Amino acid sequence: MSAKPQDALPIRLNVDDSDSPSDVVDALFLGRFATGEQPYSHSSTIDRVRTGVTLLPPDATVLRSARDDDRSATLAEGAGWTLLVSRWNRGADVTVTAVSSELAEKIHHQVTDGAQDEPEPQPENVTMGFWYVSPRRGPHRTTRQIAAGTWDEVRPNYTAPVADAMDRLMKVTPDDIAGRLLLLHGPPGTGKTSALRTLARSWRDWCQVDCVLDPERLFNDVGYLMDIAIGEDDGSAKGRWRLLLLEDCDELIRGEAKHTAGQALSRLLNLTDGLLGQGRNVLVGVTTNEDLERLHPAVVRPGRCLARIEVGSLTRSEALSWLSREDGEWETAVGREGATLAELYALRRGTGPASVPAQHTGEDAGLYL
Repeated sequence: MSAKPQDALPIRLNVDDSDSPSDVVDALFLGRFATGEQPYSHSSTIDRVRTGVTLLPPDATVLRSARDDDRSATLAEGAGWTLLVSRWNRGADVTVTAVSSELAEKIHHQVTDGAQDEPEPQPENVTMGFWYVSPRRGPHRTTRQIAAGTWDEVRPNYTAPVADAMDRLMKVTPDDIAGRLLLLHGPPGTGKTSALRTLARSWRDWCQVDCVLDPERLFNDVGYLMDIAIGEDDGSAKGRWRLLLLEDCDELIRGEAKHTAGQALSRLLNLTDGLLGQGRNVLVGVTTNEDLERLHPAVVRPGRCLARIEVGSLTRSEALSWLSREDGEWETAVGREGATLAELYALRRGTGPASVPAQHTGEDAGLYL
């Protein structure tokens, strides 16, 4: 005779003064699942919960409710099911256990259907995902609406050879993809991040763009990498591509990366054209301040890069044209070697190294790093 689930997997709860009330609620919720009384579970995360939504069924009985500084937890039950709602800021984790898989899915759908707050889309906005490892929830993805100009609007921010290369990149479609790695390199302040925001807008009909906030951890944590490789992108069922952005990854892709970054570089390359990336419509975009000559040969080999663009300063004539002044007032402010985008915005605001009157105040430089 086989042992009962509660005998085979006994549950013990140890509480000390380091545990918060929310921690106790979390532990209590697991009881019925651990003992086998409710052996089925269904859960999801909602990034932005609509105002006024409780995430509780009308017939729910609340068993525990706890609120900490940055989080609240509610434990509720009904006939054959138990529900845990953990909320932080505008987001929430919703988990249901039940006596059957169908009941768990039914209750979960009941409390989450229509709960996601969808802001009114703006033509100049693009939805961008942000991945990071949360101490509480592990690998996690949230989304934000990011303002991004059209390519025609931001094209003057780049010197002519860069703008020509970007022209081709902005028009890429899934049928044009011949490499999985997008590499933007060049000095700080030349507009690499601004170009990526515009790219996200240009590609938004077929590609979801996600920014990895902790890339140094991504390729040294196999579990984190697998979560991202498997994907949690919007519209993945429709075959949309994903572009993972890794900013300022100098240590990862420079020439001596094999010695300093261990397996990280190999895993990056495996994600782009190795077994890990097979069957996944994933592109990887990397920005770096390194010179091309210092990058690892494996990163820049032919066939690996969809695009490899060195983003540099504007020439002197391009910089003066960008400043849009015909009276010669800027002539002494721009050196013979030209200027970066960041320097031009600083001059326009009157905060640059030269003492120039600020005539164009209130203009946002945006993300031009």
